Amino acid sequence: MTRIQHTLAALAIGASALVAGTAAHAQAAVPAATPAATAPAAPMLTIRQVYDKMEAAGYRNISEIERSRKHGYEVKAYDPQGQRVKLYVDPQSGAVTRSRFDD
Repeated sequence: MTRIQHTLAALAIGASALVAGTAAHAQAAVPAATPAATAPAAPMLTIRQVYDKMEAAGYRNISEIERSRKHGYEVKAYDPQGQRVKLYVDPQSGAVTRSRFDD
């Protein structure tokens, strides 16, 4: 073999090793799918659905329902005892996660 042929052979071997190493690295870098990552999120309730759930739970005179990034939904209403309250409602289940008296 001539010197040029040795150089070309070495380059070919190096290039194939580089490609094989990159492919192996790319396969190893892909994380396995976790069940939590692939499970679809529960759909968010509409304002009407939140209203109906609050009414079914005994709240009356519901005057305001707002979407909040931090708390899901914020609802202003009167509780069954007649107290004005502000409720924080889970956007998927409609469950009251927190409540406080409203001024």
